[in-house]
Amino acid sequence: MTNSLPEIGFVRINEILKVFPVGKSSWWAGVKDGRFPQPVKLGPKTTAWRAQDIHALLDDIGQK
Repeated sequence: MTNSLPEIGFVRINEILKVFPVGKSSWWAGVKDGRFPQPVKLGPKTTAWRAQDIHALLDDIGQK
């Protein structure tokens, strides 16, 4: 799987779902359950995740 996420900064959900094999509703369920990182509100209608948190999640899953 090609990891096209930036090393630092923020990524939106559509970018995450390109490299993480789950659907949008499954992603949000994982966020709610604590399996996936918590998002950051960048504005009233803008939600993103820290790129470092997503890389750590992918690394953790790759080690299991």
